[in-house]
Amino acid sequence: MSGLEFVHGLASGALPLNTIARTLGYDVAEAESGRVVITLVPTGAHLNPAGTVHGGLTATLLDSCMGLAIQSTLERGVSQTTLEFKISLVRPITPETGEVRAEGKVLSCGRRVGTAEGRVVDGKGRLLAHGTTTCLIFSN
Repeated sequence: MSGLEFVHGLASGALPLNTIARTLGYDVAEAESGRVVITLVPTGAHLNPAGTVHGGLTATLLDSCMGLAIQSTLERGVSQTTLEFKISLVRPITPETGEVRAEGKVLSCGRRVGTAEGRVVDGKGRLLAHGTTTCLIFSN
């Protein structure tokens, strides 16, 4: 299947989410070519010793939405993997934050490299974190 068909399958529930998504409790909520939204309701299980959501969770949300956004543009038999990503944590996330949305958008996608940006926002649209990624594109 194409990358877009794959990501649509995740969003619709026709395809199972990967184990990290199930473990952390996030879901693929929206998918279109070049854009993917992941949602999560943070809980006490996501907290670091300081009492806020661990930055690794936010990094995972951004890595996932940005990588899937790139995947959504790829043809059948072509995949991607993260080469590097950078994130900035802008505001703390706690269970009281409520649902957060991580939106990834493709900036550029060629035959070998794709780049994307991502934003994590709360229910009021406030920016919580943002990032960029570079992904390697390869044949399966």
